Amino acid sequence: MPATIIMGGQWGDEGKGKLTDALAAEAAVVVRANGGSNAGHTIQTPAGVFKLHLVPSGILNPDCLCVVGAGVVIDPAALVREMDELQTRGVGLDKLRVSDRAHVVLPYHPILDQVAEAQRADDEIGTTLRGNGPAYADKVSRVGIRIADLMDEAALLRKLSRQIEQKNQILTRVYGRAPVELTPLYHELIGLGGRLRPHVVPSEILVQDALAAEKEVVIECAQGAMLDVDYGTYPFVTSSSPTAAGACQGAGVAPTQVRRVVAVFKAYSTRVGGGPLPTELLDATGDTIRERGREYGTTTGRPRRTGWFDAVAARYVTRLNGVTEVALTLLDVLDAFEEIKVCTGYALNDITLDHLPARDDLLAQVVPCYTTCPGWLRETTRARHAEDLPDGAHAYVSFLSDAIGAPITMIGVGPARDQLVPTGSRPLVPAR
Repeated sequence: MPATIIMGGQWGDEGKGKLTDALAAEAAVVVRANGGSNAGHTIQTPAGVFKLHLVPSGILNPDCLCVVGAGVVIDPAALVREMDELQTRGVGLDKLRVSDRAHVVLPYHPILDQVAEAQRADDEIGTTLRGNGPAYADKVSRVGIRIADLMDEAALLRKLSRQIEQKNQILTRVYGRAPVELTPLYHELIGLGGRLRPHVVPSEILVQDALAAEKEVVIECAQGAMLDVDYGTYPFVTSSSPTAAGACQGAGVAPTQVRRVVAVFKAYSTRVGGGPLPTELLDATGDTIRERGREYGTTTGRPRRTGWFDAVAARYVTRLNGVTEVALTLLDVLDAFEEIKVCTGYALNDITLDHLPARDDLLAQVVPCYTTCPGWLRETTRARHAEDLPDGAHAYVSFLSDAIGAPITMIGVGPARDQLVPTGSRPLVPAR
């Protein structure tokens, strides 16, 4: 059975974890494809709220095999802490698998992240400073250390010695920082490798075997497509490709094995950190959206920037990723507004653009061209069927679907599992 990709359609934090958790109920395998512990997925269940960072959101389904794919950069200490927390709360880890090809975030990576961000002065990217960027840089420079290396003491010592020697040259001579000590780090990694060993597998083979057996495979992306290193708002982007193509690469799935690409969009826009956000609201309306949407980062707690829905960016993402359907989350946040605006074009120097310019300085200068939609001023959180939604909400969803260029098949009206409303365009979970 071909795979389903769940990806963020905006700048991250769209509610992908909730959707993955819902689809995992019928999935045999859930694969996390990219990102690191900088990502966070919050899932509200009858057993309480779970905040996941590296472990795939499908872990709450005891029958689902959960795979951390090769495209993820893993802080092994953070992963072990997350595993311990889940076990403490009664979540079993028998179905957790970790790719032996995934790269490792080491203690010198966050340090390099911090000093690089400090040197950007007024052009900070807003990275979470977890070291993921430098870890990905080591990966593409072909000097990274992988999970497989933690399974072999001799190989780890050889590679780690070489890397620490090089990184200490940079830390001490360029940045005036203290060097990283080899011996304690080596022993710590050996211990962490021992903890992870029962879960480490060649995950791409496991995923391919599941597809060959016609099992349902869900690929979970981190961040959002507008943070893609190639097609996002560069340089204010993440260090990986949180796109449909990146999901295939990170999970070990061929493009021809994908059936559905589900892009998750909020009913408005948010962003954390630096970089242009064309529809940003720096007023009471933006504050209201932030408070009603509880727009604070899962990982950092930082307040998110807020704005009206950007259909220009959304259509761009839909076209580049072959999006087959959209899940629209947090519609209930807009219940309080008499009028709701949607950006349907950009004005730049008397020219109207229907796409994103590559230069971030030009994107920062665009003036949104808004279409105003009537609000509904009715609570939607109790809706469980499409017909429960007010007419104004239906009209807004229909307008967004046309503007995005893909059908909206699911609507989120709250954080709980049962607050994901199918529109009737297709079933929430495909028939098996």
